[in-house]
Amino acid sequence: MKISDTKKLAAITAAFFITVTAFSGCSESASSSQTTNSVSQSAKSDIDASIAAEDIDVGYDEESSIGITFADGSAAIDGEGATAEGETVTISQAGTYILSGTATNGRIIVSADKTAEIKLIFNGVDITCADNAPLLVSKAKKVYIVLEDGTENVLTDSASYSLGEDDSNTDGAIFSKADLTINGNGTLTVNANYKHGIVSKDDLVITDGNINVTSASTAMEGKDSVKISGGTVNISAGTNGIKSTNTEASDKGFISVTGGSFTVVANNDAFEAETVLSIEGGSFDITTGGGSANASMKSDGTPNRNWQNNMSNGGGGPNGMGRPDDNGNGTGGEPPAMPTADSTDTTDNTSTSAKALKAGNEVNISGGEFKIDSADDSVHSNGNIVITGGNISVASGDNGMHANGNLTISDGTVDITKSYEGIEGSIVTIDGGTISVVASDDGINCAGGSDTGSTDRMGADQFSSQDGVELNINGGTVTIDADGDGLDSNGNFTMAGGTVYVCGPTNGGNGALDYNGTATVTGGTLIACGAVGMEEGFGDSSTQYSVLHDLGSTVSANEKLTITDSDGKEILSFTPTKTWQSVVFTSADLKKGETYTITAGSQSETVTIDGIVTSNSKGMSFGRGHGGGRGF
Repeated sequence: MKISDTKKLAAITAAFFITVTAFSGCSESASSSQTTNSVSQSAKSDIDASIAAEDIDVGYDEESSIGITFADGSAAIDGEGATAEGETVTISQAGTYILSGTATNGRIIVSADKTAEIKLIFNGVDITCADNAPLLVSKAKKVYIVLEDGTENVLTDSASYSLGEDDSNTDGAIFSKADLTINGNGTLTVNANYKHGIVSKDDLVITDGNINVTSASTAMEGKDSVKISGGTVNISAGTNGIKSTNTEASDKGFISVTGGSFTVVANNDAFEAETVLSIEGGSFDITTGGGSANASMKSDGTPNRNWQNNMSNGGGGPNGMGRPDDNGNGTGGEPPAMPTADSTDTTDNTSTSAKALKAGNEVNISGGEFKIDSADDSVHSNGNIVITGGNISVASGDNGMHANGNLTISDGTVDITKSYEGIEGSIVTIDGGTISVVASDDGINCAGGSDTGSTDRMGADQFSSQDGVELNINGGTVTIDADGDGLDSNGNFTMAGGTVYVCGPTNGGNGALDYNGTATVTGGTLIACGAVGMEEGFGDSSTQYSVLHDLGSTVSANEKLTITDSDGKEILSFTPTKTWQSVVFTSADLKKGETYTITAGSQSETVTIDGIVTSNSKGMSFGRGHGGGRGF
């Protein structure tokens, strides 16, 4: 095959746009939320997610290429630059090599000059290796795997390797010590029975192709980075799906995805970046740790006995994994003995972590379609999370989204259909977007510290009151259905805009609103319904009028609540899906001295606005709009 100049030009043009998009995406994200999360934006701007034209270009000159054909226990080589010993082929010179045929116990070894660039055209090749990696790149500058249109290509290893001193760290069916790029429109199937599927000790780049990986451990790993702009990727992983592991520099250890289609089933984390996980586009269908049904806590908040049995049997969590540490990784609970990772080994450190999207410094999502079913957090960062776009639907066995640092949402759709706690961070800021949360505990929880401490569930939360903890709602539409606190801040709660509906707890030990510091409203609309006992309203430092009102008796689920003015005009309405008795509401339409009618089911009561906070509550707030002290 010989690719035309027109197709090459198209590839170069596409690469140009990918590069421009990568850099403009960073600047746009920084511009949109730099006032609320400048630290996280600097983390993303550290990485170079650009993709070169050569990574997209699938063209080659067939006449100058070297053909390698596997058959009958041998390999025939048509040209210079490679040698064969039985079914083992060693490529020692830069150039283009077209591979085809079947090897029942063969290998491809690339051992060239460190400046050599080598293109491997997979043209219907099927290689099985009994005791090592079917494809090993031991030395080169860069290697390209081009999947020829319409071809099926298969690489398979065995459950054990026979390694020497020179290749002692080889642990993937495709193992490269150089930069590795995969492109083309053919199909690549990797059956990794030993450990990992596709490993690059430098950068792993995927721009196209139909790639199927089944692995005993991690499916894909790029130590320095993983950059994906297209293709269809199907993964079934014994541990992690896609990961980057470099801890030595802030501009490495990242994953960048700008396009592609991904189906990932992983026992541990689906996408794990040591530094930054940046997603600008693509479609994602992700299941981790057996899904949310395999969580350590049931949806009603009671322990999952199957999970506890795993713990008592020496594991802890899905697949017998250990208890979590401060970063959501398992270290306790006597997990089964596993090899540990270091900077020179890609062996997995198996832990309780069964998260879908995970990063050490930052998760940044600006686009994409996500369907996530995770036993652990669906989106997790040991640092910050920034959401500026995308459609994200998650069912989580633990938290829908958890950031040890700040969590900011400015646009996009976030639909958390199942969670222990929905959205959690030290400072949670909502500037826009459409957000819905169903939680068996708190809907939104703001607390200082990290996600650790309890043996009751996989990523348990033990937070105490701390300075610098905030919940800020400035825009967007937020709908909360929480069995615990609806909106919970261990520090302050400020509302300046947006529309918020809270269907809160039915038990008096929690509140639709809960805060340890102050609660201030200066704009926006909120209706929060819950039980009587620990109810709280906004404080008198607010500039917009609000009401905290307890009705005479509980209201049945699915009864419409309306607030009307003295002329009978509807100011606010909401239909809670659970029983309730206490309501907090605020709107720019509320006026001092006006009388409003609260109607719910058969009950109808009036309230007259007599100050910035109007309340008849005898609960946590004692009618003053002040509360706090719990923060759990």
